[in-house]
Amino acid sequence: MRLMLMLTMTAALTGLGAPLPVPAVLPVPAVGGAWPVRTRPPIVRGWVPPATEYGAGHRGVDLAAPVGSPVRAVAPGRVSFAGRVAGRGVVAVELSDTGEPPLRTTYEPVTASVKEGETVTSGEAVGTLEPTTGHCGPASCLHWGLLRGKVYLDPLSLLPPWLLRRGPSRLLPVPPAELWLSLERPAGPYSRPLP
Repeated sequence: MRLMLMLTMTAALTGLGAPLPVPAVLPVPAVGGAWPVRTRPPIVRGWVPPATEYGAGHRGVDLAAPVGSPVRAVAPGRVSFAGRVAGRGVVAVELSDTGEPPLRTTYEPVTASVKEGETVTSGEAVGTLEPTTGHCGPASCLHWGLLRGKVYLDPLSLLPPWLLRRGPSRLLPVPPAELWLSLERPAGPYSRPLP
């Protein structure tokens, strides 16, 4: 009992285990013009925000892709990091014109083809996908992240709705001719009377 009370007090004083304060964060603009891998890749695991700063969660989106696939910048920006972290290749791109602090996308595991300080455009290759070490099970995947300052956000929010849609575009059925004939047409130089 006494140990539990001490642990609770320590956690309260240090802030460990406390809910994250909800920061006043600018909305994420849909500035993305391309998926980071393939066209509409399967999402292996979605974004799950952690309840606390060090809590469990998934701070990005895992996208299925074969090893060696080109990894592309989702939106234009400047490469803020290209190197290895804990044995994994990582590329980070600070996005252009997204407010203060700016948005930053991260891609891993990636063998970088860009250097820190280079500017990239939407859809431009920043590297190739490396083998995944157990993160996505037996398959390989790209872990794609998004941050504003130190706050993790859902990277899918960068993509406009037309890029998120699955499947082919579909045409709506054509209404019957009687409906078209019953509609009033505006008068003008190119209009003609209906029979």
